[in-house]
Amino acid sequence: MRTIVLLVRPAVLTCLFAFFSFYSQSQSISFQNGKYELGLGLGPMFFLGDLGGSAGVGKTFVKDLDFPLTKFSKGIYFNYYPSEFIGFRIAGNLGQLEGDDAEAPDKGGAERSRKYRNLHFKSKVSELYAAVEIYPTYFLEKYDGLLGKIRPYLLGGAGIFHFDPQVKANNGTWVKTHPLRLEGQGFAEYPNSKEYKLTQMNLVAGFGLKFYIKENMYVGAEVLHRKLFTDYVDDVSQDSYIDPIHFDTYLSPADAVLARSLYYRGTYTFPTSRPYQRISERGDPTENDAYFSTIVRMGWRLGQNNAMRQLKCPVFY
Repeated sequence: MRTIVLLVRPAVLTCLFAFFSFYSQSQSISFQNGKYELGLGLGPMFFLGDLGGSAGVGKTFVKDLDFPLTKFSKGIYFNYYPSEFIGFRIAGNLGQLEGDDAEAPDKGGAERSRKYRNLHFKSKVSELYAAVEIYPTYFLEKYDGLLGKIRPYLLGGAGIFHFDPQVKANNGTWVKTHPLRLEGQGFAEYPNSKEYKLTQMNLVAGFGLKFYIKENMYVGAEVLHRKLFTDYVDDVSQDSYIDPIHFDTYLSPADAVLARSLYYRGTYTFPTSRPYQRISERGDPTENDAYFSTIVRMGWRLGQNNAMRQLKCPVFY
């Protein structure tokens, strides 16, 4: 009997040690060599700004999406998981945003002003951000591996993005608008029209879902929104047109000629006594631009080791 007791005690202590070591790591199945994850994403990126939209008064979210102009974005992600409940992400994305007043319908409502304004733009967008992922359902799971698990998550963070709006000139070429200062940015005559930087900070927030098709591989989907601190992604913000005579003062002769041909593209009909600069609206400075993406994701846990979940206590007969 004493011999059996001497054998059982070390076995019990070994199981207890393994259990508490497992628990102290937030009950993670991944441990040191499964804490890292690499992922790829692909999906449409949607612009939310002044141009285009649907019928009626312009809105700030999905009502005014122009699906025909939507382009796909692609991204890469790297995650670190100190526990299965929380992850830290660094990610980069490349995409393109577009807006065009020609996409607005003409149903006789408020959308007609955008239709007749006839502005458009496109811009490549590159971004780099860091975010925190939270997996709220983790504590409801059984700790028996990742295979077959569905994990919803929330995320939020901050980053930087770069944009550079362009419009199509009369000869069909695409022209960068930032140097042309089409709304008098930086002109002394228009103190409310400030020059803007092409690289700026953004905030990211979203949610997603992962499904693990293997212990170290998942597929999923994600919606990620970007809050911006600029209204110039589409190079349209101010509520009125400037006097084109000022282009000659602040731009080179060639740029001044180009700016005069691009700053107003409208198809309005006005009495000669009422110039469009005073009665038509160019943009809405009260709302900043934004964009969001819907992404199909695929990822891999690097160096996943399932040895710990296979650990069992010794069996004595």
